[in-house]
Amino acid sequence: MSFDLVFFGGTGDLTWRKLMPALFQAFRHGKLPEGGRILAVARDEMPDARYREWLKERFREVEGPKRPSDEEFEKFAALVHYRRMDLSQPAHYQHLKDWLAERQADTVVMYLATSPHLFTQICEQLGAAGLNEPRVRVVLEKPLGHDLASAQQINRVVRSVFAESQAFRIDHYLGKPSVQNLMALRFGNALFEPLWHRESIANIQITLAESLGVGTRGPFYDGTGALRDMIQNHALQLLTMIAMEPPSTADADAIRDEKLKVLRSLKPFTPETVARDVVRGQYRAGTVDGKAVVGYLDEGKISADSACETFVALRTEVQNWRWAGVPFYLRTGKRLAARDAQIVVNFRPVPHPIFPGSNRANRLVIKLQPEDGLELQLLAAKGGAHGEALSPVSLDLDFDKAFAANRVGAYERLLLDAIAGRLNLFVRSDEQEQAWRWVEPILDAWKQDPASLRTYGAGSWGPPAASALVARDGFAWAEEQ
Repeated sequence: MSFDLVFFGGTGDLTWRKLMPALFQAFRHGKLPEGGRILAVARDEMPDARYREWLKERFREVEGPKRPSDEEFEKFAALVHYRRMDLSQPAHYQHLKDWLAERQADTVVMYLATSPHLFTQICEQLGAAGLNEPRVRVVLEKPLGHDLASAQQINRVVRSVFAESQAFRIDHYLGKPSVQNLMALRFGNALFEPLWHRESIANIQITLAESLGVGTRGPFYDGTGALRDMIQNHALQLLTMIAMEPPSTADADAIRDEKLKVLRSLKPFTPETVARDVVRGQYRAGTVDGKAVVGYLDEGKISADSACETFVALRTEVQNWRWAGVPFYLRTGKRLAARDAQIVVNFRPVPHPIFPGSNRANRLVIKLQPEDGLELQLLAAKGGAHGEALSPVSLDLDFDKAFAANRVGAYERLLLDAIAGRLNLFVRSDEQEQAWRWVEPILDAWKQDPASLRTYGAGSWGPPAASALVARDGFAWAEEQ
């Protein structure tokens, strides 16, 4: 299958840090379809050879095992081309159309690795130039909008140019192998599904924690915040996959229909419940990995009076028969104690304990990063004496070790799926808008209550109020148990 893959924003951070390295890995693993061309477009004027040299320099910053040798890069670079393009100029889209028409590839993928405010302009210009025929697909990088209204406007323009089946709204968390194993865990095995309901599960915790600060993303992050950056997309997508009903098939729309049902079942927020069930914070100076780090307000290009949240913890419920009364806790933040992304399913304790000791409840930990695996925490007898207390033991599966050969990274998987036209791991417009609809009351409440912003020391697990949020129900975050 021949394909042309066009990166708008071809000299941007996302392209050279994530997308090009992911494509190289697909090329190295022999998974990139033959007959492909990769075109980077940006405002700078340079010939193909100069862009390839520029890209080669950027590849030196890729982590060691994923860095190409000179010979590998030369073979990969032969697929890479560059064109100068002013995204506001209709004539430049015509030039792009002429380039694509040189060979009429089976598939054309337009990847918008640009600022979201350019999405509508690019899509409109693609439509005006006739670059929206059925063989064309458009990939939209997050964030898609700043609120519900802006998301709806982007979707209106995209729908006016492309069919829904041509629009690939990307959430790179859905491409992680561990998230694929979440689907396999639930719907490929008979073991857990009979227990996957309110009678067996006490609470579910989703944590997306980073030890890094905002770094060079300061201006972007300050206008976005943790709720928009992580909760509205990544965390909610993980929640839907945990809570969804079994789809009838593995077809994209069957899966996305069930995810949408979960989003529509989330308990809506009011100003009163935002004050009670949502904690937002901003990191101050502290110590991370033994090194002193500055607070958020002292990061580069951050306003001294910024009220941007770098931490969010919240409690919600899925209001349906399966999950009624089960709290779901979502948490994300920067400059936390560790880089740790995981889903913790806390089961209920046995109804009638017969062994001495604490008899702690079973727990399933789905590890997303930095490890990728599953850990099932059980209780067992050591066999040392009669009447002994049970001891915690773990069944621990490391997917990187179990499936060591050529595991596919998130962006590599999603790029290959976009080329192949597989929509399963991409977000449908109604999903995305429903997520914004649920999040927006929180944003509105924060505007009315600026004093709700708490601070927390860098290197901690966030404001103490986040622990109190869970303790109110008689539970604790995983690291506090």
